[in-house]
Amino acid sequence: MFNYGGRVVVVTGASSGLGKQMALAYAKQGADLVILARRVEKLEDLAKEIEKLGRKCLPIKCDVTNVEDIKEAGRLTEEKFGKVDVLVNCAGAAENAGVLDMTDEQWNFTIKTDMDSVFYVTREFGNIMKKKKYGRIINIASMYGLVGNMAMGTIAYHTSKGGVVNFTRAAAAELAKDGITVNAICPGYFDTELTHETLITDSFTAYMKATVPVGRYGKEGELNAAAIFLGSKEASYVTGVILPVDGGYTAV
Repeated sequence: MFNYGGRVVVVTGASSGLGKQMALAYAKQGADLVILARRVEKLEDLAKEIEKLGRKCLPIKCDVTNVEDIKEAGRLTEEKFGKVDVLVNCAGAAENAGVLDMTDEQWNFTIKTDMDSVFYVTREFGNIMKKKKYGRIINIASMYGLVGNMAMGTIAYHTSKGGVVNFTRAAAAELAKDGITVNAICPGYFDTELTHETLITDSFTAYMKATVPVGRYGKEGELNAAAIFLGSKEASYVTGVILPVDGGYTAV
């Protein structure tokens, strides 16, 4: 099971963190990769790692809030591989503030980066999948898309990730007829480039220990199994699923 030989996997936000980890995981399962992000030098470094595993890799500089960038990424992907089997929408960022203090600029940046981009990228690569009547789309939402929190104000992030959760359900219902499944993973607290400065503080660590049943942050690679499962051909009857990988945070 879970042999990705002959499969083409597209990962956005692949220059670091969870996106990079998942891209490498797919390559180790035999997939060829298309990796997208704004920092092309980091993509090129990752492409070298993937190629050392004996897999093909196409790095593409792409701002996922820019529709023209996304269209060009789709064109280049079809030109090189002729198809897309799996899409992982992992790119994201957030400006954090509470509901009473957040500026219009902070709100618009977060919604555009974390929610609008998922629509833009899914539309582009979903249409490529439709041609072959096969596809697996995985949206990286967040446990914060399922619940609120009392540790910090981040209203736009909660809103955008909640939007991704129900976008996933709606897209799953629409695209099933085209042989495409759509699922979401909701990560908990993982130490990445984007979250490190927040997670290492004593106050946030204390909050985590009080609210996460497993009692620790997620480790590098612990999201990969969910991504490999949901992207596999074997998961053909799994669609519209929202899967938390959060150490039990949303269970209590």
